[in-house]
Amino acid sequence: MKTLREAIDLSFQKDIYKCTLSNPADKEGPFRKVELNLLDGIYQVAQFTETQVFHKKLGYVEAKKYIEELLSRMFQNLNSWDAEREFSIRISKKGKVLYTKSTARTQQAPKKMRTHNREKNYILAPGTHIEPLVDMGVLTKDGQIIKAMYDKYRQINRFIEIVDDEVRRIDKKKLTILDFGCGKSYLTFVLYYYFTKIKKLDIKMTGLDLKADVIEKCSAAAKKYGYDGLHFEVGDIGNYKCEKHVDIVITLHACDTATDYALFNAIRWNTDRIFSVPCCQHEVNGQIQSDRLALLTRYGIVKERFSSQLTDAIRCNLLECCGYKTQMIEFVAFDHTPKNVMIRAVKKPHTNKKARLAEVEAAVHEFKIQPTLYGLLKESRHI
Repeated sequence: MKTLREAIDLSFQKDIYKCTLSNPADKEGPFRKVELNLLDGIYQVAQFTETQVFHKKLGYVEAKKYIEELLSRMFQNLNSWDAEREFSIRISKKGKVLYTKSTARTQQAPKKMRTHNREKNYILAPGTHIEPLVDMGVLTKDGQIIKAMYDKYRQINRFIEIVDDEVRRIDKKKLTILDFGCGKSYLTFVLYYYFTKIKKLDIKMTGLDLKADVIEKCSAAAKKYGYDGLHFEVGDIGNYKCEKHVDIVITLHACDTATDYALFNAIRWNTDRIFSVPCCQHEVNGQIQSDRLALLTRYGIVKERFSSQLTDAIRCNLLECCGYKTQMIEFVAFDHTPKNVMIRAVKKPHTNKKARLAEVEAAVHEFKIQPTLYGLLKESRHI
């Protein structure tokens, strides 16, 4: 019996032109199947959900690491092909690695990719008049993408795709949604369009922000678009009160600890789903210090990036402590925006709450930090 790494070394060499990963270990995981196709020395990666496909590109070394990661935690089958052979990896329920190869080329072997697939099926289909995107300068009046705004269009669609991947699992026709720190609300309007026009749901959606002038403009825009179920309020995330059940909480670039207050409210309201894109995380960066791991705090840029990642990792663990299945997702490429991590949480009991909390408390002790969300949950006795 070979180890997983040995089997991957044999099954994914540099002359492999196609590789498919299938049979998800977690049937509720994000992808049903992943394909890698070699084209011009780069692997074109296609990640399939039940309704969409997401794309990215990887070099050989990156692709191999990615395959090992997927087989370690997400998929149980791998098939790959070179010019003469097919390789196969199967992982049993007990974790046993089964490796085989065929010495003769099979008739069922897939064809090599010859050209880039330049067409992409977007949820917000080009050619559709979406008034908020026209006003944003992303689309023309006839729904065509303005060339200089193509990256922004891709970013918005990717965000909607991540939301859609969870919303399609909701067996409700009416939803109550809160958008904390909505700002100018570009994505709030697009989300409302998606929920009502594409998903055909009855939506009551509230955008909250501290700036009265911004809220006034957003309210006027909602009236202009005829978005009757969308309204805006001036208010502070930390003090906001909601008497009815909230199905979805959204926080898009809520600054620093505002994200923590939004997550805290979502937790205490027992919100079903949370989509949070954190922004400018200064709190931990201003507190963090460590004697044993000073390497991570000595250099400014390392300290800043590590503090940001540690903040989000702690938030994810705390959400799991409070009964959520949680993921951190990269939703746009680095060259579009540095604010590219989304926390996606779904209400679902977690079996390792004590272990997740112990990890948080170990980090709090090691780095001498007091994250706001941790303090709020401790004070309220949620953890």
